[in-house]
Amino acid sequence: MKNVGAVMRRLARAIDGLDLPAVEKISQAQRDDAFQILIATVLSARTQDDTTLAASTRLFKVAPTPQTMATLTIGRIERLIYPVSFYRHKARHVKATSRILINRFGGGVPQTLDELLTLPGVGRKTANLVLILAFGSRKHICVDTHVHRIANRLGWVRTSTPDDTEQALYRVTAERWWPYLNLYLVTWGQHVCRPVYPRCRTCLIRSYCRQVGVTRISRS
Repeated sequence: MKNVGAVMRRLARAIDGLDLPAVEKISQAQRDDAFQILIATVLSARTQDDTTLAASTRLFKVAPTPQTMATLTIGRIERLIYPVSFYRHKARHVKATSRILINRFGGGVPQTLDELLTLPGVGRKTANLVLILAFGSRKHICVDTHVHRIANRLGWVRTSTPDDTEQALYRVTAERWWPYLNLYLVTWGQHVCRPVYPRCRTCLIRSYCRQVGVTRISRS
């Protein structure tokens, strides 16, 4: 698809100075600590970035490693990560994942998609993001709701689920862009190409966008 490169190059410049997604901030702050990236991504599901960042910071101050995390009670983890969405379920996932990492993977985070998908609460989005941020993979695409929405709005894909979007993006985008699709599109989706009332009038990639499914735009 011809306009993918043009869009990605524009977004690379456009997001400079914008607030980055919470997991990206954690990745930079923790020097690509795979365990903390994994746990932060699990916590981030259906949760606002500010809430994710605050909860992750509290949690990692107390338990920065699988070994220390495994010693915490589920109740303690719940209190530390509240008010992330589904915090009770996520607390159990965090505890169970820490134990599995110790018992099955020697305390490390596995570096394959299939192994990551065996961990509680880890789906394709989380697994791909961990591979990209923690291990520098250039072979994976992380698709969340922002990437799914914007890829369809642009007309790059015609898909109904994030998993379908991931597979379609492998086919229609150059491999050089795969590690950056999530960072660029999520950041743009949080600030400009919002789910409701996107800011199309001031969007720097508007000339490349088919605005599929957009019925109302922001007046600002």
